[in-house]
Amino acid sequence: MAVKAIDTYEFEPADKAENFHGACVIYAGWDGHLLFSSPYAWPLPPDLPFAHFIAGPMAEIFGQHPDWAGIDWNSAVWTRNGEAFAPDMQASIAANGLSHKDALRFRTPGRDGLNGAGI
Repeated sequence: MAVKAIDTYEFEPADKAENFHGACVIYAGWDGHLLFSSPYAWPLPPDLPFAHFIAGPMAEIFGQHPDWAGIDWNSAVWTRNGEAFAPDMQASIAANGLSHKDALRFRTPGRDGLNGAGI
């Protein structure tokens, strides 16, 4: 039996923005806290204030860590897709320039993991 060669392969990604019904997926990882081994992802409404993202979805995950409660958010250092980022806590996800599948990382000076070990 002969096998027909496939000339092209069409791939339709399932994670396109239009497949999330208006939400945008935002990834966030906490540097220096390996208790969370990889970034988490949340489908967020673009009009969600950034401070609500921290107090809600992020706190539900990262709040398990004892360092979370003492974070000074004014001194947190953020990156978006590898570039420096300074979020406006009162502005929305969209107004902060975040879009579908953006990756945030944050460091929390003075909060260096369990016993300073980065865990």
